[in-house]
Amino acid sequence: MTFSIAARCPRTGQLGVAALTARPAVGKLVAHVDSGRGAVATQATPNPFLAYDGLPLLGEGWAPRDVLAELLARDPGREVRQAGMVDCQGRSYAFTGSRTAEWAGHRTGPGYAVQGNRLVGPETLAEIVRVFEDSRDLDLAERLVEAVVAGEEAGGDRHGARSATVTVIGDQPYPLWDVRVDDAERPARELRRLHGVFQEDVLPTIQRLPTRDDPMGEAAREALG
Repeated sequence: MTFSIAARCPRTGQLGVAALTARPAVGKLVAHVDSGRGAVATQATPNPFLAYDGLPLLGEGWAPRDVLAELLARDPGREVRQAGMVDCQGRSYAFTGSRTAEWAGHRTGPGYAVQGNRLVGPETLAEIVRVFEDSRDLDLAERLVEAVVAGEEAGGDRHGARSATVTVIGDQPYPLWDVRVDDAERPARELRRLHGVFQEDVLPTIQRLPTRDDPMGEAAREALG
């Protein structure tokens, strides 16, 4: 029982997913991001194969609408599924099954898909969209974190909140950002705090790792002199 946002940054091409839920460990269940393919959030009664089978199809050039139509047609549990999907071109699509917990729905726009179930109402998604669209000058990870904070402050899950996550990937196969709050009283606020910690203490290390174009990496180059 969750809200989430899957998104692409048009400036950097980065892809990401952020989510919040009333259960622990939302990052394990909901967020799926693959460099060069896309970003998928699968929730309500999750089906991870919407991501595991969907991301390769996005990588082949399928539109998100066509990917979800193909995969949901094979899924006998589709009426309790909810998913949002964005590809590397910024095309987006979302689905909300007819038997997901009320209030349930989704919003899509260029470069994002926002979806939620068991919410206090549509105002939660409206606030997530507003904050995300109004923060285009920020990096994608921070935009996603602020969208989650806004969603929680707008009412969020009717049963409260317990966990939150943000994952962002750039042009390498490993994430630039992978920050999880697996069990907390105010997970959105804790996600915002950890975003600051990660930015100061972890991101610089990740940016110095080997890349496909630089197999040594800046950190090893400095260590070796």
